[in-house]
Amino acid sequence: MIRRRNGVPLTSDLGTDPGALFVGSPEIVTTPLADVIDTVSFTPRLIALLSNALVWRESRLLRQSFNLGTNDWRVISALATRPGATSSDISEFLAMNKAVVSKSVNTLIGRGLIIPADGARGSRPLYLTREGAQMHDRMMPISLEGQEIILGDLSAAEVDQLNSLLARLLLKVPDLSSAPVSSGATDTD
Repeated sequence: MIRRRNGVPLTSDLGTDPGALFVGSPEIVTTPLADVIDTVSFTPRLIALLSNALVWRESRLLRQSFNLGTNDWRVISALATRPGATSSDISEFLAMNKAVVSKSVNTLIGRGLIIPADGARGSRPLYLTREGAQMHDRMMPISLEGQEIILGDLSAAEVDQLNSLLARLLLKVPDLSSAPVSSGATDTD
């Protein structure tokens, strides 16, 4: 018996070499490739998984409690430490897309949590309102709890070492954005 997926016989069912199966177009690979990244020790993957887990948790809790998301919280938090920052300043500080920051800024202005000062659009200083400062104080424990979950099993020295290493790695961010695309890579990789 030959099993099919979307009408295409699967290689493992044909008793052939478990490589690419050519059935017209496109070719289908039904077995893992021999030369792949070790997902257990690939640092960018591990950092992304941890970040995604934190963001998903935080976003779900912030939406449930305040009808605001992680991006909104990040803008509020940035203005709590940098009153008068512009949308561009916030975008750079948070390493977030300007359109995403703009959307959050508009949401927060609409909710009365931040207020823009006079100035050209995009370069207006932004400030938390009293209600925005109170919202900051109500939202902050959700982020701090996420941090405690991931760092709870580490000693103070290990947390210091981790933060030092992460700060050192962050110094490489400019190199990531200026690095040439290697051969074989495309804009969609």
